[in-house]
Amino acid sequence: MASAASRPAQPQGATGVLILADGTVIWGKGFGATGDAVGEVCFNTSMTGYQEVMTDPSYAAQIVTFTFPHIGNVGTNAEDIESRVEGAVGCVVREEVTPASNFRSEQQFTEWMEANDKIGLSGVDTRALTRRIRLAGAPNAVIAHSPEGKFDIDALIAKAQGWAGLEGMDLASRVTREALEDWRGSYWRLGHGYGEGPDVSPHVVAIDYGAKDNIFRNLVRAGAKVTVVPATTSLEEILALKPDGVFLSNGPGDPAATGEYAVPVIKALLDMDMPLFGICLGHQMLALAAGAKTIKMHQGHRGANHPVQRVGNTWQTSRDLVEITSMNHGFAVDAATLPPDVEQTHVSLFDGSNCGIAIKGKRAFGVQYHPEASPGPQDSFYLFEKFVGGLG
Repeated sequence: MASAASRPAQPQGATGVLILADGTVIWGKGFGATGDAVGEVCFNTSMTGYQEVMTDPSYAAQIVTFTFPHIGNVGTNAEDIESRVEGAVGCVVREEVTPASNFRSEQQFTEWMEANDKIGLSGVDTRALTRRIRLAGAPNAVIAHSPEGKFDIDALIAKAQGWAGLEGMDLASRVTREALEDWRGSYWRLGHGYGEGPDVSPHVVAIDYGAKDNIFRNLVRAGAKVTVVPATTSLEEILALKPDGVFLSNGPGDPAATGEYAVPVIKALLDMDMPLFGICLGHQMLALAAGAKTIKMHQGHRGANHPVQRVGNTWQTSRDLVEITSMNHGFAVDAATLPPDVEQTHVSLFDGSNCGIAIKGKRAFGVQYHPEASPGPQDSFYLFEKFVGGLG
């Protein structure tokens, strides 16, 4: 850890700081909420959709470094929120947030960050910070904002060092909804807002481990009636809803920790040949239920420009096709641990890590990436069509 004498002096006008657990102090200009927050520092390479990123529950207990320099310049609005529960605790950006210039903007990003209790830090060399994460891994850190520029650096370092980190942490139970919900909203169209899905079958029960709302909208768009249930819903409660299929959502934290209560339910659903579709955390826990293992990644995958190749025999008509996908995960399925009855269907072209599985002899599959495209490309909507189209 850097000694007090070797730390960089606080620049004049600095009202925000990011402090890594190794004692590194990064100064900047704070915005949004005041105070401090602890989390794991990651980076996201998306050029658009910062509001969706900040409200994605999968970013719970994380501080997002945006590699795109102009964050906040289109403002915020009520329609682009992915969830009302906890998302990222803060963000780090290169340029100072400028006044919004967009016809859909309803509130300045700085004001929205303050209203949603999220801390921002601008004026940081985000390229250098991203490179540090790539080389050394995602660090634990504290982000702090004081309009008066007053910080207890030693106390903040101690807080960063005292945080246990994401490995072994179940966050799904913290961000899931508290009660069952009959979901109605469909996809968004300019000038029309979000449509409403009809009360039709097939019926999908979606388990919310920290889901993005756009996933439910895409299930409705694909033709499903959707009922969303909390992460800890029992097998008996799920079956009482008479589902034609069960969806396993994305979410934050360590899949092995969440799997302690989720995997037994998923295993039971597999045993009765219930059609299953998992995204991100849901994909990882489907793999755990099938006998595979998950691992903590060095830096994770986060952004809307990740190439994924379809492999294996499950996607026979489109084998080797490459999709550009949206990703947000710091854990992954260890492909080396996949049992013989689990086929790898997708792989990352960045690092070869697992991005999809299908369980042989079962109507169950999952993908590591986010086919709901919010924000991001729309190459992967076929997954919703495959899942919903196979029900009945």
